[in-house]
Amino acid sequence: MRIQSLLVLVPLMGVTAVHGQSPTTSAPPPTVTPVMTQALPDYPGKEVLILEVAYPPGGADPVHRHDAHGFVYVLEGSVVMGVKGGKEVTLMPGQAFHEGPADIHTVGRNASQDKPAKFVVFLLKDADKPAVLPAQ
Repeated sequence: MRIQSLLVLVPLMGVTAVHGQSPTTSAPPPTVTPVMTQALPDYPGKEVLILEVAYPPGGADPVHRHDAHGFVYVLEGSVVMGVKGGKEVTLMPGQAFHEGPADIHTVGRNASQDKPAKFVVFLLKDADKPAVLPAQ
């Protein structure tokens, strides 16, 4: 995994201001584990980054963007995902979600207050860009 991606990803994932919550309310941050980074020689300058994300009960992400195609695949529990201008969706194990490079990820949270949730994220991104960026 590229160090620059981790340096941006880890601190940002710990931010607790989440769409739908007041700034004074905090949600437990997810645990993000890098799985693999793979350059794509057939697509110069592009790479795939795979991450495993585990939400604790009541856990949530900050509002963010990826500047990448992001594909979420739920492994366990249930998660709520949404992008600016779209509808929130609740995903169960085996279900997937996509967000595009221009999307602002406004909702990412565990649907449960008492059970953990886990999913895998596949990001198709520029090799020189961080995985997670603040929303603008």
